[in-house]
Amino acid sequence: MNDQFLLWLSSNWVEITGSILGILYVFFSIKQNIATWLLGLLTSLLYCYVFFVSKFYADMALQVYYVWVSIYGWVVWAKGKQTESGKQTLPVTSIIKNLFYKLSIISLLLWIVIYFVLKHFTDSPVPLGDSFTTALSIVATYMLARKIIEHWLIWIVVDFVSLLLYIWKGLYPTSVMFVIYTAAAIWGYFEWKKGMPNNER
Repeated sequence: MNDQFLLWLSSNWVEITGSILGILYVFFSIKQNIATWLLGLLTSLLYCYVFFVSKFYADMALQVYYVWVSIYGWVVWAKGKQTESGKQTLPVTSIIKNLFYKLSIISLLLWIVIYFVLKHFTDSPVPLGDSFTTALSIVATYMLARKIIEHWLIWIVVDFVSLLLYIWKGLYPTSVMFVIYTAAAIWGYFEWKKGMPNNER
C-alpha cells in the first residue's frame, strides 16, 4: 500500500506541488498580499505541464496568460495608487457599468473563439467547458490585478465548473484544490467587501 502511494506521489509530484502553491496563491490574494503574484507565477509554470499532459489545451494556454498577468499584477499592486498625500496601496473597488459591459462582451467573444479552436483543431474531450472556464478566467484574473471585487463572483462559477471537469478527468489533487478554490472565492468576496468604504459596498 505504501509503495503504491509513493509511486502515485512520484508520478504526480508536479500536480501536487502546483496544487499546494495554488492554494497558497488564493489565500494570499484574499489577504491582498503582493506575494500572491509570485505564487501565481510558480503555479502557472507547473500547470502548463499538467494541463498539456491531460489535454486541457485551453487551460494550458491560460497558464501562459497567467504568467504574464502575474508580472502585470505584481507591478500594479507594487505601484499602488498615487494621491496628493503620496502613494497608497491599490484600493479594492467595484466594477463600473461601462467596464462591466466591455468585459462581458470580451468574455463571450473569448468563449466563442476558444471553443472553435478546441473543437476543430485539438482533441480536447471537453471543448465547451474548457473554453468557458478559460474565457472567464482570463477576465477574472485581469480584474484581480486591478482589485475589482466582482472577480470573486466570477471565480465561484469558474472554480465549481472546473471542479466538475477535473473530477471527470481524474485529476484528483487538482479537484481537491478546486474545492478549496470555490470555498475560498466565497470567503474572498466577503473579506474584500469588509475592507471597502461604505459607499462602495
